[in-house]
Amino acid sequence: MKTDNAPLISIIVPVYNAERFLPYCVESIMNQSYQNLEIILVDDGSKDGSPALCDEYASRDARIVVIHQDNGGISRAQNAGLDHAHGGYIAFADNDDILDRRNLEILYDALIETGSDMSKARWSHFGVSRLDEVAKRASRGVEGSGTRTIITDPLNAYQSVYCKTLRILGDKLGRHTEARYFNEANWCRLYKAELWDGIRFPEGMYAQDVMVAGELYLRMQKVVDVDLVLYHWLQSSGSVTHNERYFSYFRDNLMAGTTNFKLCLQHGITPSRSFYTIMGASHEETTAVDFDTLTNAKQHKHDLVEVKSLVSQLTFRQHLVSVIKRRIRLFEKRVYAKKIKSLK
Repeated sequence: MKTDNAPLISIIVPVYNAERFLPYCVESIMNQSYQNLEIILVDDGSKDGSPALCDEYASRDARIVVIHQDNGGISRAQNAGLDHAHGGYIAFADNDDILDRRNLEILYDALIETGSDMSKARWSHFGVSRLDEVAKRASRGVEGSGTRTIITDPLNAYQSVYCKTLRILGDKLGRHTEARYFNEANWCRLYKAELWDGIRFPEGMYAQDVMVAGELYLRMQKVVDVDLVLYHWLQSSGSVTHNERYFSYFRDNLMAGTTNFKLCLQHGITPSRSFYTIMGASHEETTAVDFDTLTNAKQHKHDLVEVKSLVSQLTFRQHLVSVIKRRIRLFEKRVYAKKIKSLK
């Protein structure tokens, strides 16, 4: 694809202790068919060879900008990238994942040709043993441009479509339900840069993507989904999602859920997904390894009161729908956990 006169896309990659996987990620971005890129590598105080790797790549490719900063967490790294970005469009990638060679080309074309605020596509999971295989396949690039589906109510879609079982059923009924699914991450998407004006990730907490999701979706008039796998997500036992079991982790998820729950109530949207989040996180607080401290136990009691207050504001129908979807999702979660643990 020729991109000599194409708009600049800024792609932000937070980097932390990723020297083993970083080359796969960065090279998959450098080799994108869409070439007019600003590749922002934010070294968040890495202790391994990642900083040197970032600098080496920058010396080889003028499109790469490296930001070195003291460790402040992924939110601070993402915010540094956003503050530095000059592109009219914004994308994100995790430092251990792999992009299909045509990822940005296809997302950009879909966004422009449909007049959307954001484009998104599908992704696959893979284990460490398949790194080279996935990288080789991704470097060839997918064929075609994929089926496109327009979503004109992104916040409602985000809240209502999250159970895999119902997505499969909806697709079989011809409702393009899978296309209406928004995952909780920011990768495998392309945003108009102005969507991020005044929005930054909250620093010093987990679930930072969820915290800003509702506000971002409210700003969008139209989203386009592309039915192609354009992103490959490495499943590692060392990831935060798989390992963190401290009270702060669960409470941050609860805070993110309550933030979106309140936003939905304000705009007349059933917060089914956020219901699932706050009900789960409020219970999981009690399973935290550091729950048995006076401060955390007291905070948990306060959280239960807030959750009860929020849930009481749902109509009978909203509550029933949310409860049913939560039960479906809890079953799916058990199946998903076994699948991911089996990846090598």
